[in-house]
Amino acid sequence: MKILVFLHGTTIMHKSAAGQSRTKRVQQVVERDPSVCDYLSYIPTEGAVKKLNNWCAQGAQILYLSSHESADDVTKDKEVLNKYSFPPGDVLYRRHGETYADIAERVLPDVLIEDDCESIGGVNEMTITHIQPAIKKTIKSWVMKEFDGIDGMPDDIHSLLS
Repeated sequence: MKILVFLHGTTIMHKSAAGQSRTKRVQQVVERDPSVCDYLSYIPTEGAVKKLNNWCAQGAQILYLSSHESADDVTKDKEVLNKYSFPPGDVLYRRHGETYADIAERVLPDVLIEDDCESIGGVNEMTITHIQPAIKKTIKSWVMKEFDGIDGMPDDIHSLLS
């Protein structure tokens, strides 16, 4: 099973979000808290590392989707993932005018996990919104509240498909 999971706001977050409510975390992004742009200082959302490692141990292939558009910033994402022992997986990002939907349509995940993009405009910014209808039917989409994390999702990877 191939799982494409969004990074920023779904599985990692800016450092000053630690210990804050979900509403405050969204507000920090909207108000451009300085830690929002300090990508090397990002931290996992609660339970993300444990959940992803659990799915990986069950045989899932984890792919990460970054909001970045430069290799240098994606390198910072990779350092954060390594620092906090996220499971191995490619970090995909938009290049040459690509959209998130283009990436998802190219890799064809079984499961797509992303947040609701509350801080940047909501549903129109989400990946699943822009995937071609025929392809969308083949992907199980999970949309989490931004900064709520994924720890409330099923532990069994097969449950992700239902």
